[in-house]
Amino acid sequence: MIRVTVSYANTPGGKFDFDYYLNKHMKLVHDKFGPMGLVKTEVEKGLAGGAPGAPAPYVALGHMVFNSIEDFLKANEAHGGELGADVPNFTNIEPQFQVSEIVA
Repeated sequence: MIRVTVSYANTPGGKFDFDYYLNKHMKLVHDKFGPMGLVKTEVEKGLAGGAPGAPAPYVALGHMVFNSIEDFLKANEAHGGELGADVPNFTNIEPQFQVSEIVA
């Protein structure tokens, strides 16, 4: 299995609308990627950094789990543009992507 993590850095002037992200964007992710091999999603909201009083390095992290990288690549090729076009509706932070193999 693989996990695709989309991270939104905690940057000065950054805005993030969790209501829109959770109720509209993630629904769109499920609608588009679900039939193409999406197994599950998770969303994290940053609270703090590792040191006492430190801000969280990320405002939000979105995770998508697929059975294979091939499933993700097919889903992203078909619908990634539409999902990317929705990003300005909930944030002005540039998303960063990482694809990882789940090993444990």
